Amino acid sequence: MGSSSSKTATPSPFLENPWRQINYGRENPTDQHFVENYKPQVEEQHLRILLHGPVGAGKSSFINSVNSVLQKRVCCEALVANFCDCFTKKYATYKIKKGNTFYPFVLNDMMGLKDTTSRRNRRIHVKDVKQALKGHIKDGYTFNAENKLSKGERYYNRAPTENDKVHVLVCVVDANTVSLMSDSTVEAIQDVRDEATELEIPQVAIFTKIDEAFPEINQDVKNVYKSKSLQERIQQFSKRVGIPINCIFPVKNYHSETELNPDIDAIIMNAMRRIIEIGNDSLNRKLRSQT
Repeated sequence: MGSSSSKTATPSPFLENPWRQINYGRENPTDQHFVENYKPQVEEQHLRILLHGPVGAGKSSFINSVNSVLQKRVCCEALVANFCDCFTKKYATYKIKKGNTFYPFVLNDMMGLKDTTSRRNRRIHVKDVKQALKGHIKDGYTFNAENKLSKGERYYNRAPTENDKVHVLVCVVDANTVSLMSDSTVEAIQDVRDEATELEIPQVAIFTKIDEAFPEINQDVKNVYKSKSLQERIQQFSKRVGIPINCIFPVKNYHSETELNPDIDAIIMNAMRRIIEIGNDSLNRKLRSQT
């Protein structure tokens, strides 16, 4: 009676049903097929995807991971920093090879936002992002936390074309530390969102390092949409920054692996497909408004 050996059952880390459906492995490569065959409506037009967010979140790793899946081998074109430092100091455009040409989308990497950044420097960061969104920053510009890019400087693009402008803004956050993100960093992300919204540029987010943050996903990456903890963390982030849950995509970047994994590929391509679809809708709206 009241045996001391009785124990409370450990709550399951899994949801009864996945909160989002995805086809893993090579069973149904629909998402990858979409990405590989995407073409904008206008010839010579490309879709520009800008990655921003806190330092060490995995922006460069995401670029490498997308490139890896499409090249069918692990690639390391975008340099990645160890630990929580920020390797990316310059504005860089990454084109992905497709045979003898390139895919009609590009990914832009930029310096991340430090949690300890002063209010003044955060404002400068937001202004730099705004310039990038409008296509005013040229490749190779070195970000300066003390001064924003000004008109007349070498790396200021005075007359950006539609190809220079950003069509979808992607906030990259680390699933390990997102719940510890300071109010000042959240405010900076919200300020960037406000600038993008004013320019009618859609925004999405990707959660990286999900395998490090959640043991059940580390055990099997196919548990990504079954994880209660991940779902809760995404819901919390959505409430803090205002990005809808259906525009937030968890990914596992290639980091220590030397060979591709079809389940990891599926998650990366699922996120990339949605990013392209959302960005393409934005691009088509802009092109229609110009006719």
